[in-house]
Amino acid sequence: MIPSPTQTRRPPATFSLFARVLHWSMAAGILAMLFIGVGMVASVSERHQWLVQIHKPLGLALLALVCIRLGRRVFKGAPALPADLPAWQRHAALASHVLLYALMFAMPLIGWAMLSAGGYPVVAAGWQLPPIAPADAGLFSWLRGAHRYLALLLFATVLLHLAAALFHGWVRRDGVLESMTRGRSVSSR
Repeated sequence: MIPSPTQTRRPPATFSLFARVLHWSMAAGILAMLFIGVGMVASVSERHQWLVQIHKPLGLALLALVCIRLGRRVFKGAPALPADLPAWQRHAALASHVLLYALMFAMPLIGWAMLSAGGYPVVAAGWQLPPIAPADAGLFSWLRGAHRYLALLLFATVLLHLAAALFHGWVRRDGVLESMTRGRSVSSR
């Protein structure tokens, strides 16, 4: 019997360069999306259309990147947390990562569905993508509200993630932050 990948795979000692570049590229893209989104809903000037034209393809790019990122994480794993980390912090770390991944998937998909429900085309690299929701004004309205509130939740979750990273880097000094910034191993203490 051949063991499954989950039976033989050991977590890496540190994040690879590819994983770190992917993480920081997505971090920059997500922050840009959040601020572009705020600018879009706060503007009725000619900047609104310009921001929309940035927001749509960037959202699709982030959807593609999160698919790559999740695949990489499933097959390669992530470095283990420090051995002395309290159980509640381990659970909180897992929960926050699950929430981050769920939101990174949900936001672009809900945006795409919202545009589909509104009858707006979604174009990526010159190709019009198929609608993923039926044209329906009520559904459009509901998805627009969901997109807005989930964006606020994503922003709060990103801030929590950043606070936890800084806690590991400045207070615990356990290598968790360095594993994503410099690729150094997490200490086992």
